[in-house]
Amino acid sequence: MPVSLNSDMGESFGIHSFGNDDALLPLVDAANIACGFHAGDPVGIHQTVAKAAAAGVAVGAHPGLPDAVGFGRREMKLYPEEVRDLVLYQVAALKGYLDAEGVPLRHIKPHGSLYGMVARDSELMNAVCDVAVQYGVPVYGMAGTAHEHVAAERGVGFVAEFYVDLGYRADGSLVIARRPHATPPSLAADRARLALADGLVETDSGKRLPVRFDSICVHSDTPNAVDVATAVRQVINSA
Repeated sequence: MPVSLNSDMGESFGIHSFGNDDALLPLVDAANIACGFHAGDPVGIHQTVAKAAAAGVAVGAHPGLPDAVGFGRREMKLYPEEVRDLVLYQVAALKGYLDAEGVPLRHIKPHGSLYGMVARDSELMNAVCDVAVQYGVPVYGMAGTAHEHVAAERGVGFVAEFYVDLGYRADGSLVIARRPHATPPSLAADRARLALADGLVETDSGKRLPVRFDSICVHSDTPNAVDVATAVRQVINSA
């Protein structure tokens, strides 16, 4: 299967919008929609679902930590049952809007610090998989982490991701800033080209690591997300 392009969307509150969703929808294959905890309000969620459906883009849930002030990028100490229920709550909310528009739920992708927490902790990832099993959908995550290992153990589909607008550390973890910053489109394209052609990513130390992935993510709240997505789309199409 060809590598897909996905983007985190619907990350807004009321009149306050933080993404480039409308311009990104023609460029991406899948949208991961915020479900109300780190971002997203009822009207905004519904509007994003409707727009994604009209664009023919696959829709997945993007549940985050209940920390709107920190945009879900501050870790919390949570028990597995808490992770299960906060993910279930958000996925169920999104599912209501999907049903209203006649659109299927395609996947679950944890957001921000929740994404990192469940990548390192098998018990927490098991909690996410409980919800994925309930809805019969795959989970997006990083290859070689608890994302992949636990999904395989639970018989849950897994979509490995690669990031072109984030840096990688020498241990393979992501460098995530509290506030999004612009990524030069040429740099994003070079990262995508290296990953697609050679299966490698260059880390912040200059070391190159092997990387496996099925989908490339471009964050919608990156200031120049549309330029980045356009450059990466061209690389994918020419691969």
